[in-house]
Amino acid sequence: MAEAVFQKMVAEAGLDDQITVDSAGTGSWHVGEPAHRGTRRILEQHSIAYAGRARQVTRADMDPAHYVVAMDQENVDELRRRFGDHPRLYRLLDFSANGAERDVPDPYYTGNFDAVYRLVEEGCRSLLAKIREEAGL
Repeated sequence: MAEAVFQKMVAEAGLDDQITVDSAGTGSWHVGEPAHRGTRRILEQHSIAYAGRARQVTRADMDPAHYVVAMDQENVDELRRRFGDHPRLYRLLDFSANGAERDVPDPYYTGNFDAVYRLVEEGCRSLLAKIREEAGL
């Protein structure tokens, strides 16, 4: 979900030639599969096209120049365990002004795709602002 939301924001800002957006999971459970039907439904409701397929994160994804953005602390910890420290490893909501929540819950388990969409949208908006500020875009 976050990949699609962020890609749309990047494109709307006219920055898709300067910012590459990609997504990968820490686990291999759904490699090659499309997004969950609940994710596809909420993206369609917000007029966001998405045809991505799940893949697992690799060492190449951990380039120090990349922002690596996880949805929750458990995934941050797993990335650190597998790949070591990374200078730009964050949780998506680390960028948000929403002070209460820091982890985006997995809607696969909760079924609450609407609430997760709102968190993802806020986090993506704040992440894009941070990148634009840092890169002078």
